[in-house]
Amino acid sequence: MAQASRSSRPAVIVVGSVNADLVVRVGHLPASGETVTGGSFARHGGGKGANAAVAAARSGAVVSLVAAAGDDDLGEWQLAGLAGEGIDLSTVARIEGASTGVALIVVDEMGENLIAVASGANALLDGPMVDQALRSLEPATGAVCVLGFEVPDEALVAAAGWALEHRVRVIIDPAPARAIPAAVLAARPIFTPNAAEASALTGEGSPERAAPVLRERSGAPVLVTLGARGVLLLDERGARMIPAPRTNAVDTTGAGDVFAGAVAAALSRGDDLEPAVRWAVVAAALSATQAGARSAPSARTIAELAERQ
Repeated sequence: MAQASRSSRPAVIVVGSVNADLVVRVGHLPASGETVTGGSFARHGGGKGANAAVAAARSGAVVSLVAAAGDDDLGEWQLAGLAGEGIDLSTVARIEGASTGVALIVVDEMGENLIAVASGANALLDGPMVDQALRSLEPATGAVCVLGFEVPDEALVAAAGWALEHRVRVIIDPAPARAIPAAVLAARPIFTPNAAEASALTGEGSPERAAPVLRERSGAPVLVTLGARGVLLLDERGARMIPAPRTNAVDTTGAGDVFAGAVAAALSRGDDLEPAVRWAVVAAALSATQAGARSAPSARTIAELAERQ
């Protein structure tokens, strides 16, 4: 495991992926078989787990990341950036001979994107590695564990079991969407899918129909992210929309990751669910005004915009 010091107990523990994002910005997204030229290139930090961890840290939480990276130069670059955010990396495995995950991303002038991922070390994060990492942690009171789906099921099952044992609330960011193990559902996770993921998980054609199905499976609130519209929140009080602030979107890559990390941070500090969702909606909207998947805003910036809403 990579070495880092911790000055306090983690309030947000993220189990998920670390990627290097290679981004090309073009006028429009290519159709199948189409080549679009004239783009610009940039390299950013990525991986849904790492993105959520950065968002939680910038929202003020003490964060530990459970993940795997290769022993390559991309891994060194990624971990240096995450350490600079103050994230505990003692629970990140460096896997000899493995490549760090890479995402190839195309973004159009409206901020929409297409993404293809080479999982690399993320696919090697197994149950025993996660169990060992988590048992080295002493979570803070009210801690939240975020599970990202860019790692294998056995990693998620191990994390869910640890969370149940330690009475830690679980948030699932189910991207890419796939069948969810019963052992993970047993942790009563809060789901944060987007509309397409909610549909894929349930077979329902609308967020309004999908959310109750997910709530029945988990017995917990469901938060369906709907881009510029905001978030559909379903809990014991029923369904309601939490609107997003108006912003000029530049790049929506990673906005869902920012939402998951920010809502985890807000819940870990004791916010009720609806205020936590409102905080995270603002964070996600602001992140889309900057290029790159790790463009989460600071807590101060979130608070300033939230006060104006």
